[in-house]
Amino acid sequence: MKLKYFSHSSFQITTDSGLVLLIDPFLDDNPTSPVTSDQVGADFIVLTHAHGDHLGDGFKIAARTDPLFICVNELANYCSEKGFRAHNMHIGGSYAFDFGSLKFTIAHHGSMTPEGTYGGEPAGVVLSIDGKTLYHTGDTGLFYDMKLIGEMTSLDYMLVPIGDNFTMGIVDAVKAVELANPGIAIPMHYNTFPVIEADPQEFRKGVEAIGKQVVVMGFGDEIVL
Repeated sequence: MKLKYFSHSSFQITTDSGLVLLIDPFLDDNPTSPVTSDQVGADFIVLTHAHGDHLGDGFKIAARTDPLFICVNELANYCSEKGFRAHNMHIGGSYAFDFGSLKFTIAHHGSMTPEGTYGGEPAGVVLSIDGKTLYHTGDTGLFYDMKLIGEMTSLDYMLVPIGDNFTMGIVDAVKAVELANPGIAIPMHYNTFPVIEADPQEFRKGVEAIGKQVVVMGFGDEIVL
């Protein structure tokens, strides 16, 4: 499968069978995104929480391509109320979809839609697709159960925020990688706005110092997992 990074926390996964998943598709109002919402489509849209920079352009994309939204119960209900298809889940639950399995994890953050509707608990997500396992932490601070997540599931890739202020900064993100023990760490949620400016090469040095691998993806880069 392929992983493409649109910047911030927005990723596209294309499976070996051609299914397309979008995670947190914040594009049009994202000053670092290399694409706009009318340039992407999806079979599935995974939302970690309801903030505008994560719910993003999900509804615009869904109006064109009719994907299935996958998110925690309250946010899935919100998507359904807007007229879109949604699969309701919650933290700790897993489900087998056409693309593979998905499980939501805890995340320490908030979750409210741009119009003020409570979006349920924020979440991270563990995806098992085409023989690879990927952990997108969502927006979160550091928590020790990241070690448990890595013990329960052998993680090939971990997508981890480094921008500080709203999420972990670099020091905490390096510790998160140490706890979860993925094969490869990929930084996200940085340099979108001045308040979350961070140097991914500093993160690289920190992670490599604990003996782990890092891939720094440029905005718009796509890699084969």
